[in-house]
Amino acid sequence: MGIEFDSSPQFQSFTHPEKFVSAAWLSARLGTPGLKVVESDEDAYLYDIGHIPGAVRIDWTRDLNDPVMRDLVDAEAFAALMRDRGISRDDTVVVYGDRANWWAAYTAWVFELFGHPDVRLLDGGRDAWMGEERDTSYVVPDYPATDYPAVDRADSPMRTFAAELVGGVEDIQLIDARTPDLYAGTTPQPQTLRHGHIPGAVNVPWGRSVFPNSLFRSIDDIAAIYDDFDPKAPTVVYCQRGESSAHTWFVLKHILGFESVSLYDGSWIEWGNMVRVPIEVDPAALAPAVIDDADDDID
Repeated sequence: MGIEFDSSPQFQSFTHPEKFVSAAWLSARLGTPGLKVVESDEDAYLYDIGHIPGAVRIDWTRDLNDPVMRDLVDAEAFAALMRDRGISRDDTVVVYGDRANWWAAYTAWVFELFGHPDVRLLDGGRDAWMGEERDTSYVVPDYPATDYPAVDRADSPMRTFAAELVGGVEDIQLIDARTPDLYAGTTPQPQTLRHGHIPGAVNVPWGRSVFPNSLFRSIDDIAAIYDDFDPKAPTVVYCQRGESSAHTWFVLKHILGFESVSLYDGSWIEWGNMVRVPIEVDPAALAPAVIDDADDDID
């Protein structure tokens, strides 16, 4: 079961080097029996304009979410998705995508909730592959259906729900992975009625862990970003929709080795719309807009 690990020196410095592969490693192994590549993007149409040869697409909205209940798919639906994509339970799955692997990390997290034994992330994602001008394809592969078993999803300890946070976060390290303006509430988001952050959350933007080309920074650089947090303490991460915080979850768990880190995937889309839950905002976000009467054009 599984393919040999990427022996890149950078990955060897990570707590779980087996969770990462480079573009060079993947390029040399495309087509290897037992290796499946999955593309998962925010912009689902990117797959159609060129993808890694042999990669299948998993759409996070359509494929990973229950069509009726606001929740992830159940065991049978996930198994059916795997069978349809030609993925076996003992396959090594490498996931990649756009936006420095936001939704790729989310997809990998879902694979881990269902206990898939070997799922890895392509360092740098789609940006790294395209930036190195590696081969792409327009062909949508049609793999034979597999007999992937229905395995119950294990939400705990990798997933947190709003009810667990409403009572307070005194015993939890709560990390908001969004940009500072979203954390402060100074940039309104059309999907939510309230803007700001969960009380007690500390803002550590997800993008600090990667270079502009989407590749991970060194272990020392990443460790310095989270130096104020205890890797042994319960830690919860969230963002706007669960996407960029899934990237942070991957960093904390598999690069830094945090022992108890989970993802609040409901994130601000849920929290910012719930009735009678507290929020915190930057005072500037509550200041009334200044109107310059001289610019008014009133008949």
